[in-house]
Amino acid sequence: MKSATIVGAGLVGSLWAVYLAKAGYKVKIFEKRPDIRKIKLSAGKSINLALSARGWKAFETVGVADEIKEIAIPMYGRTMHDLEGNLTYQPYGKDGQAIYSVSRGGINAKMMDIAEQKGNADIEFNKECIHVDLDNGIVYLQDTITNEKTEFKSDVIFGADGANSNVRTFGFEKTPNYQIEKRPIEDGYREILLPANKDGSYKLDVNTLHIWPRGRFMLIGLPNEDGSYTCTLFMPHANDKNSFENLKTKAQIKDFFQTTFPDFYALMPEIAQSWGNHPLSKLGIIRCYPWAVGKTALMGDAAHATVPFYGQGMNSGFEDCTAMWELMEEHGDDWTAIFNDYQVSRKPNGDAVQDLSLDNYYVMRDFVGDPEFLLQKKFERRISELYPDKYMPLYSQVSFSHIPYAVAHKKGKEQDKYIKGLMQEHDIALLFENDKIDALIHQQYAE
Repeated sequence: MKSATIVGAGLVGSLWAVYLAKAGYKVKIFEKRPDIRKIKLSAGKSINLALSARGWKAFETVGVADEIKEIAIPMYGRTMHDLEGNLTYQPYGKDGQAIYSVSRGGINAKMMDIAEQKGNADIEFNKECIHVDLDNGIVYLQDTITNEKTEFKSDVIFGADGANSNVRTFGFEKTPNYQIEKRPIEDGYREILLPANKDGSYKLDVNTLHIWPRGRFMLIGLPNEDGSYTCTLFMPHANDKNSFENLKTKAQIKDFFQTTFPDFYALMPEIAQSWGNHPLSKLGIIRCYPWAVGKTALMGDAAHATVPFYGQGMNSGFEDCTAMWELMEEHGDDWTAIFNDYQVSRKPNGDAVQDLSLDNYYVMRDFVGDPEFLLQKKFERRISELYPDKYMPLYSQVSFSHIPYAVAHKKGKEQDKYIKGLMQEHDIALLFENDKIDALIHQQYAE
C-alpha cells in the first residue's frame, strides 16, 4: 500500500491527511506536542483565526466543510472603536459575504478527529522530528517523554510542522545553498480574553471583527462560541511610549487601557489582573526555497509563515492542500512532477500573502479609522456593485475569491493607484452626498 508521513498534526497536516487517504495512501502523522484534545483549552489560548473562501474550498473538496461550520462564527465586517467609543462599521464584501472566526485550539482538535476518522490517519503524539533523510523518505524521531529514538520510512514525507519546522531545520536547511530568510517584525502581541456576560451573552456585537486602531498599535477582538471574545493587543515590544516594555505594573496596565481603550476598559475593568494569563509573543515571516527536495515537501507555515493581519495564514496553508491535490489529479503518483509544479506555482503566492499581510497591518492599525480611507472603501464598494465583472476590491480578491495571491497583490496595487487618482480629481464625498457618484463610475467603467 502507498504510504505517507506527515510531520505536524496541526491544521494543515490534519487536513492533508484526509486528502492523502482519499488518494489511497496509508497516513502516519507524528506530532511533538501532546494530544491537545486531552488538555483543557481556554478560549484565547492562541490567536483566533479567520476562515475565508480558500479555506472553505479546501474543506469542501474533501467533504468536511459542514463539520467545520459547526464551530465557525460569521463576521460580515469590521467595527472600529475610536477614543470616544464611537463606532464605524465597514462591510468586508457584498451583502452576505463573511469571514469566519474559529478558535485555533477548537479547529485543530476538530481537524485531528477528522484526520483519524475520515483519513484513517494514525497520529503519534510526543514524537519530535530530529532529522529527515529527504531523498529516502525517512523521518528520525525522539519521544519527548522517554527520549527513545526511532525512525520511520514511507514513500513520501510532508513537513507541516509550522513556522519553526524541524523538517525544514534538520532537513532542508542542511542541503547545499538553501535559501531562507527569517524576518521578525518589531511588534509583538498579547492576548486578552474578554469574558461573556453572566448570562452567556456577548459584551460586544457579534458577527463582526472589532478593531481599536490607535496609529502605531491596535487591539482587535474576535468572537468565540461561548460568548467570550479573544482580543489581541498588537504593539511594539520597546522603543515607543506605547510599548509592552512600559506595561509592567498593574497600575501602568490599568492607566493604559483607561486612557487608550476606554470603552474596552468599561467592559473589562479587571484587565490588569488578567494581563498575565497569556504570554507576550513575537511575530515575523519566514521565506525559504526550495519547498521540495527528494521525497519531501513543506506545506503551510513551514514553507511560508506570515503575520496574522490578513487572516490568510491558515487559508493559504489550506490552499496548499488544494493546489497539491490538483497536481496529484494531474500527475498521479509522480511526486517529482507534483513537487516541482507545486513549489514553482506556490512560492510566488507564499511571498505575496506575506506582503499582503504586512501591508494590511498598516491598514488596520493606521487607516481603518481614517475618514479618507473609509471613503475610498465606500467608493470601491460602489464601483464593484455597479461593475462586478470589472472591479473587485483587493480584500474581496484575497478573502472571497480564488485569484492567486500574487495576481491579487499586483492588481490591488494598480487599482489603489487608479482610485486614489480619481479621488484627487473629484470630490467623491460631495458626489455621494448629491447622488452623483454613479454617474462618475459609469463614465469611467461603461463600455
